[in-house]
Amino acid sequence: MGEGLSSCALCPRACGVNRTSGQKGWCGAGDRPRIYRYGPHFGEEPPLVGTKGSGTVFFSRCTLRCLYCQNWPWSQEGEGEDVTVERLTAILRELAEMGCHNWNLVSPTPWLPFIRDAVAPLLRLGISLPFVYNTSGFETRSTLEEYAALADIALCDLRYAREETAAEASGAANYVTAARETVKWFWENLGPLKLDEDGIARRGVICRLLALPGHVQEAVDNLEWLAENVGTRVHVSVMSQYTPVYKALEKEPWNRKLFEEEFELLRIAVDELGFDGGWVQEFEGEAPAGLLGQSMSAGKGVVGYPVEPGREAGASRAVSCEGAETPR
Repeated sequence: MGEGLSSCALCPRACGVNRTSGQKGWCGAGDRPRIYRYGPHFGEEPPLVGTKGSGTVFFSRCTLRCLYCQNWPWSQEGEGEDVTVERLTAILRELAEMGCHNWNLVSPTPWLPFIRDAVAPLLRLGISLPFVYNTSGFETRSTLEEYAALADIALCDLRYAREETAAEASGAANYVTAARETVKWFWENLGPLKLDEDGIARRGVICRLLALPGHVQEAVDNLEWLAENVGTRVHVSVMSQYTPVYKALEKEPWNRKLFEEEFELLRIAVDELGFDGGWVQEFEGEAPAGLLGQSMSAGKGVVGYPVEPGREAGASRAVSCEGAETPR
């Protein structure tokens, strides 16, 4: 253990601390993985959720400092439990035994060496699920290449189109460059979303765009960038659920909810640019209470609401999967 941690450069900050000697990185990550919560997640995109849920592990610590982070108790304040690699192995095995459709790694970047070690004995036993690499997009190409085996499905944010906004809202002045390179790397290596015969995602890219108050034009700009640099076959997940929480409450325009007329600009852009598949969330004005991270308790538990018979997962969203491929 400790490979790559003696001079940590897992994220674009490359802070270079020796985490094996007890030093903490810029993100606060140390020499043992820290987990806040794990369990089946029913609030993700429909092909990830299916009927059994996405097997989510919420890792503590994050490489960003978002003013509006809904998960701030563990992503920024560091709440959670330090676990051994063996315990992480047991958690992943439990999620598989519960019937979850995938292993959904939320903000895995600071912990990638531990995750790779934890999954190795499961793979030797023939226990395997697709990995969902659930990321803000603030990654480096070298890290993605080193840990490519942990990314079957990319669930990748594209937050900003201006570095000034990224610096103000997330403390990452080089976010736009890094995130766009990340999306391109995922597309080059994973390609369009591929579903099995039951409509469950097995491989491919989903790009999330969250409409932010006062900055919706940046999301439109990112859609245009995607259309030009990746193509309209990529599945986009366009979200309206911004909720002012944490430090956003102290700063305009982050301290207000999204206006419906703002979101309409983004909805129009999706149609006009001709994206083949994805999801445009119905305008809600804030995140559903059951999915607001700061309200979640630590430990093991279901996130969101299990699918009822006859009800489609993610029914609150307009769903189009025409662009997805079914492996033969």
